[in-house]
Amino acid sequence: MADFGGDLEAFRADVRTWLDANFPEGFRRDPSRQPALAAGVADDDNPDWKAWKTAVGEKGWGTPTWPAEYGGGGLSRQEARILHEEMGRIGARNPISGMGVMMFGPTLIEYGTEELKRQHLPGIIRGEVRWCQGYSEPGAGSDLAGLQTRAEDKGDHWLVSGSKIWTSGANFADRCFCLVRTDTSKKHEGISFLLIDMKAPGVETRPILLINGTSPFCETFFTDVKVPKDQLWGPLNGGWTIAKRLLQHERDNISTGLGGGNIGQAIPLPTVVEAAKGYVGLDETGRLADADLRRRITDHLMEAKAFQLTVRRAADEAKSNQGPSAVTSIMKYAGAKIAQERNELLVESMGQQGFGWEGEGFSGPEITAFRTMLRSKANSIEGGTSEINLNVVSKRVLGLPDPK
Repeated sequence: MADFGGDLEAFRADVRTWLDANFPEGFRRDPSRQPALAAGVADDDNPDWKAWKTAVGEKGWGTPTWPAEYGGGGLSRQEARILHEEMGRIGARNPISGMGVMMFGPTLIEYGTEELKRQHLPGIIRGEVRWCQGYSEPGAGSDLAGLQTRAEDKGDHWLVSGSKIWTSGANFADRCFCLVRTDTSKKHEGISFLLIDMKAPGVETRPILLINGTSPFCETFFTDVKVPKDQLWGPLNGGWTIAKRLLQHERDNISTGLGGGNIGQAIPLPTVVEAAKGYVGLDETGRLADADLRRRITDHLMEAKAFQLTVRRAADEAKSNQGPSAVTSIMKYAGAKIAQERNELLVESMGQQGFGWEGEGFSGPEITAFRTMLRSKANSIEGGTSEINLNVVSKRVLGLPDPK
């Protein structure tokens, strides 16, 4: 990569030149043709998308600030911001995403051995390897440290047995970063982190059908799955520290996405204001005809704007402090609440047309709005329930005593 010596305008010109040469013309004419992402999975059979993903992955610009020695962009924060701005200017979507980018990769860079970094980071950076998260279990959700999936030391390998639930995208994943119990005599201090091949014998995934008609989550079963010894991430029985750090990255990314509106929808949705004006109508003064709905939308817009500004400030503070902190629990809680309010207001603004499931009587955006509202009910559960996040805020941010 060229060294611009800190000349950001020269870098911006280089970014524009590269985008002109690599962003597919069909997407440039109509950015909505880019596939919507779900659990980090998009339509790689689309030749334009595949070419765009390959170009971004080889350049390392899907993970712009990750170290160049592993294939990342190696950009400064200022350069990464310019790249983001220029991609946004032409409607280009980053095709390198998923849990490897959002959670596993940043934590691996911080806690991984050099061998694990060189083995796993390049595949994430190029978008070739998809990861899923093996945390929650049927009997260990909010009390995650009560997990019972076992990993037995068999000398030259680990033997894993147990099950996980709500494993996003597990049916598409190549690998899983997974919490396992390696010591039954202790709770938090008996947990280790293993990196598991999802194609290994004994791994089974079963998608879970949600009320909105999609199946982004899975049940995942491990039956005598052999895991090489060198896939232990961190110290034996020391996985809980890594697990907490990874959760901070997860909550940081979830809250940022929730604050950004309806992102990645296959069918674009109107804003709440657009829907209210179109379905409810305006009075003789040009204001929304329903005064109560007008007040609630105004409150929501102010709260959403304040949230977006706070997310931006928290992101800047996280960068200066070398990563996210417990404050991410505040942002995750607030982001989930705001996202749910937005989707409920959108459906309410559409009236009876906002309750369409299928059929000719409803438009694509109307059906999508209803299903999005249903899906958003999980926002306050995934990535740590709102109740758990409030506990974290109480203890880690406010320093209040544990009521126990």
